[in-house]
Amino acid sequence: MPLIGFGTWDVRGEEGKRAILTALEVGYRLLDTARMYENEDIVGQAVRQSGLPRREFFLTTKLYRPSTNYQKAKADIEDSLQRLQTDYVDLLLVHEPYENALELYEALKDALRDGKARAIGISNFNSAEYQRFVQHCGVIPAVNQVESHVYYPHFDLRDKMHRYGTQMQSWAPFTEGRRNLFAEPVLNQVGKKYGKTAAQVALRYLVQNGVAVIPKSVHRERMEQNFAILDFTLDREDLAQIGALNGGRSLFGWYD
Repeated sequence: MPLIGFGTWDVRGEEGKRAILTALEVGYRLLDTARMYENEDIVGQAVRQSGLPRREFFLTTKLYRPSTNYQKAKADIEDSLQRLQTDYVDLLLVHEPYENALELYEALKDALRDGKARAIGISNFNSAEYQRFVQHCGVIPAVNQVESHVYYPHFDLRDKMHRYGTQMQSWAPFTEGRRNLFAEPVLNQVGKKYGKTAAQVALRYLVQNGVAVIPKSVHRERMEQNFAILDFTLDREDLAQIGALNGGRSLFGWYD
């Protein structure tokens, strides 16, 4: 799984498809979508129109609440594959910790067995929810996609999941606008040392700490900046300064 992907939340229609095609031109190969986003169709169209072979892409999608039981989840997986115009997804997730998450996960396990998903996992499971889930799920989630950013890096959850072999992936590396991360003085100060933006420093901080990221932007310049974070390394002082931004609380209230 690429460390840096392209998030497609709220990316829809022809304009959204153009944004995805631009991201592919920039070099992104991980595309993160979900049934909840209602845009699997344009993701599939963009992949097909890019002319690149399917094996070069890493496609992620997620089941959510309307997949109410095992049978419905099985049908929805098939529907997602049709919308994405592919025989398989690289990663298939349960979008949130629903009461019937284990039942939905049985459908994901079938998809894994049948080659319709190359890996399966979960999203938005906090530490306690994750712990309960791995005790009963049968197949350890390859990924847990959660809120993680400089104000709430969630490294305690990362460490717990690492012991089981689950990779953390951040769906909100820029806080989804809950904080003006781009104006954060610490990030801008550190960025000046390396000729990087606050956004690039924020992404680098997560990646350097073992967290995969899926930033979203519809602007080519920002897509390019978000993708160009592997050519510098934060030093110990940088890491300490950025680490001090951690407020220890979710900005979305999902994990408290």
